[in-house]
Amino acid sequence: MQLQFSFIIPVFNRPDEIQELLQSFEDLKTATKYEIVIVEDGSTKVSKQAIEPFLGKLDIAYYFKENSGPGDSRNFGMKQAKGNYFLILDSDCLLPENYLLEVEKSLTKNFVDCFGGPDAAHPSFSKLQKAINFSMTSLITTGGIRGNKNSVDRFQPRSFNMGISKAAFLASGGFGTIHPGEDPDLSIRLWNLGYKTALIPEAFVYHKRRVSWNNFYKQVYKFGLVRPILNQWHPETKKITYWFPTLFSLGFLLAMGLLFFNIKLLFLLYVLYFGVAFLVALFSTKSIAVSLFALVAIMIQFFGYGYGFLKSSFAIGLLKKNPETYFPRLFFK
Repeated sequence: MQLQFSFIIPVFNRPDEIQELLQSFEDLKTATKYEIVIVEDGSTKVSKQAIEPFLGKLDIAYYFKENSGPGDSRNFGMKQAKGNYFLILDSDCLLPENYLLEVEKSLTKNFVDCFGGPDAAHPSFSKLQKAINFSMTSLITTGGIRGNKNSVDRFQPRSFNMGISKAAFLASGGFGTIHPGEDPDLSIRLWNLGYKTALIPEAFVYHKRRVSWNNFYKQVYKFGLVRPILNQWHPETKKITYWFPTLFSLGFLLAMGLLFFNIKLLFLLYVLYFGVAFLVALFSTKSIAVSLFALVAIMIQFFGYGYGFLKSSFAIGLLKKNPETYFPRLFFK
């Protein structure tokens, strides 16, 4: 099959991000023609003016629709696209110049109907962005599930950097209405339809994540809320490891409580873990400040996800609540 690529990019009130992303497209190395489909998801701050300077340089199709969430906007874009293989990006990403070359090379050698790529921190990113990137991608925090080379098979692609064939999109119906969590849900449904997913480690993007500490907490908290819902929908995918952030958080609180009784062993184990995490971050980022920020990011990630996971597990597993009515903000109509 001759691959024809269409980049699908939903955007909501982020014209500056779209401008930076399109600038990175200008340096993209490839001999293959591609199109860029930008879907404005009911924004009040539209990206039209940011896109106009690139219209003569890049093949861009721009659509505006009412707000219905990123998943539905990606589906809308794929329905409009001309290609037979869709490359899905978040608006807060930047492309390295070899991105498309790596995708083409991998799919030509070992074709899969759906792939995901890792995210990385660009040198220009702030200390906060680099710290959050470390926390979200490091083997010592997430087990490398967002792009570790040991996760190549049966990998669950994330929609900030994801590819899906037109055939797989049509067969699956694309993304569902839940958000976040629409990407692992799609991956699992693709598996059930007989399609394979994979990681392409070399096809990474720079994921900018314009977040504050507060926004980062809200993000990982929602990730925690979503996982028990996905476990309910797809019980065959349940793993004990999803409980680790909750157990880590409860264990830390217990360790702090035990200090009042002069019982220090559990607390010292946490000190050891964070000491190792600091050294790993220092080796990775070469920055003491980023490494210290990374410790804060790890705490926020574990406590935010852990609390969300525990709350959702209790509501859905024990109280038998309906996810869409109990957590309406996780679903787009």
